[in-house]
Amino acid sequence: MNILEHYKHDKIISLIQNLILIRVVEEEIVNKYGKAGEEQHMRCPVHLSIGQEAAAVGACTHLTRNDRIFSTHRCHAHYLAKGGDVRRMVLELHGKVGGCLDGRGGSMHLMDDSVGVVASVPIVSSSIPLAVGSALADKLDGNQNVSCAFFGDASMEEGVFHESANFAAVQQLPVIFVCENNLYSVYTPLSERQPNRDLVRIGEAHGLKATHLDGNNVFEIASAFESIVEEARSQNKPSLVVMDTYRWREHCGINFDDHLGYRDSKEVERWMKHDPVKIASQIVIGAGILDQGELDAITLRIRAEVAMNFEEAVKAPLPNPEMAGLYMYAKS
Repeated sequence: MNILEHYKHDKIISLIQNLILIRVVEEEIVNKYGKAGEEQHMRCPVHLSIGQEAAAVGACTHLTRNDRIFSTHRCHAHYLAKGGDVRRMVLELHGKVGGCLDGRGGSMHLMDDSVGVVASVPIVSSSIPLAVGSALADKLDGNQNVSCAFFGDASMEEGVFHESANFAAVQQLPVIFVCENNLYSVYTPLSERQPNRDLVRIGEAHGLKATHLDGNNVFEIASAFESIVEEARSQNKPSLVVMDTYRWREHCGINFDDHLGYRDSKEVERWMKHDPVKIASQIVIGAGILDQGELDAITLRIRAEVAMNFEEAVKAPLPNPEMAGLYMYAKS
């Protein structure tokens, strides 16, 4: 079966554009973050998703603006895939007025409630119970919205994941647990943290529908999530989706850190060849939807737009001290 046959032309173009957008934005962060000899305009820690873009894009494809996602410290891709504004994200990274939190949050706390990016929480696993609470509220309200919690493989070792999965299954909540398994918790491989098992079995043990996907094939992911999202929306059926993927760069920062020796060089090389942007490009070229020239033109256009966002962010004003007390408490 042709993996693209269920998608209209504009949807296919949108998927690959989103992949390229996330890659370009994060490559620009690499280019501009603390360059030697220049003022450091971005002073927040950054956790990049270069190499993991397809998981975010595919998972968010069938979500509406009213559906909610809850992310982690590695939230850039989720924010953009859910419809977050690039300009506001870049301003936020620079701590400037006009950022999605007016400079209060930085890289690890991106949010935009208007598109359903409710929270990005750096503390490991903290996105998970928030999504479950959101799903419980939606079920009580009967509005058929869906909530998604993004997290890494290390979160499945935390008690709060097991408690949340159990509660979601017992209560039959419209929540999707999305595990981006990049095989490492900072410098520690999965094999040193968990027994040799398929992570989907953990979800099945809690009574969740569990699915295992290639986390670097955006079209496979989007195809699988169509039914997963619909079952959550119409049947209040909670799910766990485990997507195998790989971050190219260091856990926190812009550099390649494989000189530290915690990852085998052949493993890194193998995963970098399994590049989600290249995989998607080869699929659309093979299907005759776009040629390489058209893909290059899309990339150049996005690069120009993103470069303008970064130039604007450097020139934008910092928040006034008088703004520090704003938004500290919800209005009654």
